[in-house]
Amino acid sequence: MQPAGNLLAHPAASSLILLDAGERPRFWVTIDTEEDFDWRAPFARSGYRLDSVPALAECQAWFERAGVRPIYLVDWPIVTDDRAVEILGAAAADGRCEIGAQLHPWVTPPHDEEVSEQNSYTGNLPAQLQRAKMTALRDGIRDRFRLSPLVYRAGRYGLGPETATILAELGFRCDTSVRSGFDYRAGHGPDYRGAPLAPWWVPAGQGDILEVPVTTVFGGLLGRAGSSLYHRLARQGTHVGAALARLGLVERIALTPEGIPAERACRAVDIALDQRVPVLNFSFHSPSLQPGNTPYVRSSADLDLFYRWWDVLLEHLARRGVEATTAAEILAMAERRASAV
Repeated sequence: MQPAGNLLAHPAASSLILLDAGERPRFWVTIDTEEDFDWRAPFARSGYRLDSVPALAECQAWFERAGVRPIYLVDWPIVTDDRAVEILGAAAADGRCEIGAQLHPWVTPPHDEEVSEQNSYTGNLPAQLQRAKMTALRDGIRDRFRLSPLVYRAGRYGLGPETATILAELGFRCDTSVRSGFDYRAGHGPDYRGAPLAPWWVPAGQGDILEVPVTTVFGGLLGRAGSSLYHRLARQGTHVGAALARLGLVERIALTPEGIPAERACRAVDIALDQRVPVLNFSFHSPSLQPGNTPYVRSSADLDLFYRWWDVLLEHLARRGVEATTAAEILAMAERRASAV
């Protein structure tokens, strides 16, 4: 039995949302829409930039042409930026995108905690402070974008045992903070090594929360069976994981244009489809939309490759018969499954 309100616990098989016979998987584009900051520097409440905000307009136009309605998971600095509100608010009002919440605790009021790596994971904060920050972000989105966000992602994937209960209290319906196949314990974060790839319902007191994990698969000769070997050896350093991939034994592939070549991502799509994953959850960070903000897009040429990556992936998804979906459609599908049980 899944403990009430605990998104970190392994879900019961009965709570998983699986595909019906003959049903095709869908894909979802989730964008961590946030401030620009130096990822190598210590966390800080000030000193960030918002130079990449205008690039959201090009991003939105590109996905519109591709027939995809992305969900922008906006954090506090984005909520307070008039340009972001104008760009994304108009698109959301016309049904061309969705808007959810992403919480970076170090830049979100109230500022009652010490800024540190441990406290950069919202789930490590006292429950009362978590609730206060999540409330401030929810209310800011409501007041600025004129909508009530239904989807939440914890910055740095930083869930805690109280997160689902707080989300339900605040009117959220869906969380997408679980990054399957990753272990953040070395930096005081959660352990998602055993998380499933299928969505699942989490009982949370005032209303169930649907978890839609970010998609990561394991390929190579060992496939899923090699995930335990990967995690055991990768603790010795990041180069070990790369060596396992070069040997063709096992490789971890996230569905993101950030650091994952298009051909590997297409291979990950095929693996996910073979495993009948219902929702392929793609993700990236909005600062990558402007050169110089992230390690993944350092130049104009990198930005061209970033959008070319999407060309390749969307072509591959179309060939495999996988269509785009939205948070609203995912929730509706999951609710139909629940009512049919």
